[in-house]
Amino acid sequence: MNDRVTTFDTPVAYGQTLPQAERQRVLRNTYWLLALSLIPTVLGAWLGVATGITRSLTGGLGLVVFLGGAFGFMFAIQKTRNSAAGVPVLLAFTFFMGLMLSRLIAMVLGFKNGSELVMTAFGGTAGVFFVMASLATVIKRDLSGMGKFLFVGVLVLFVGAIINVFVGSTAGMMAISVAAIGIFSAYMLYDLKQIIDGGETNYISATLALYLDLFNVFQSLLALLGIFGGERD
Repeated sequence: MNDRVTTFDTPVAYGQTLPQAERQRVLRNTYWLLALSLIPTVLGAWLGVATGITRSLTGGLGLVVFLGGAFGFMFAIQKTRNSAAGVPVLLAFTFFMGLMLSRLIAMVLGFKNGSELVMTAFGGTAGVFFVMASLATVIKRDLSGMGKFLFVGVLVLFVGAIINVFVGSTAGMMAISVAAIGIFSAYMLYDLKQIIDGGETNYISATLALYLDLFNVFQSLLALLGIFGGERD
C-alpha cells in the first residue's frame, strides 16, 4: 500500500532563505535519523515474519489496520516534531511499518530465491536513493512545481491501490508497483531538493517524507521481483 499522500507536512515556502550551515545541519540530521529509522523497520519486519502476527491482515481488515495505524502515527509525528518526543514517535512508526511490510516479505521468502530477491530490492532502493541524492545536489533549477503533479499522482495511485486490495489483480499490482517506483523516486528527488534549498527546516518532517519515499520504492520493487523473479521449489 502506498501512503505517501498521508504525510501531514506543512512545508515552509519553497526557496526560503536559510544560512548554508543551517541547511547542512538539517540535511545531516535527516540522514542520521533516516539511517536510525531502518533499525526498528528491520526489527518490525523480522518480528512479523518470525511470529506471523500480520498473516491474518488481509483484504479490508489489513487495509483498515494499516491506514488507521499509519494516519495515527503520522498525525502524532507532526504534532511532536518540534519536541523531544518527535524522534521516539517516528521510530515507533517505522517499527509499525516494518510489521506491515512483513507479510509481503514472508511471501517473498517463501520462494526458493526469496532471500536474494529481498537483498536485490534493498540494493535497488539504495541505488535509487544514491542517484536521487546526487541529482539533488547538482540540479540548480527550482523543482517546487513538481510537488503538485506528484501529489496528484500519489492520490491516483492511492485510490488504485485501495481498489486493487479488493480486486486482487496481479496485473493491477504490477501497474501500481511500476507507477509507485517512478512517482516515489521523483518524490525522493523533490524532498531532498527541499532540504538542500532550505524549503524544509524540520529534520523530523524531512525524515518522515524520505522514509515514506524509500519504503514505497522498496515495497514496490519487492512486489515486482516476487511476481517476475520468484522461483518455486
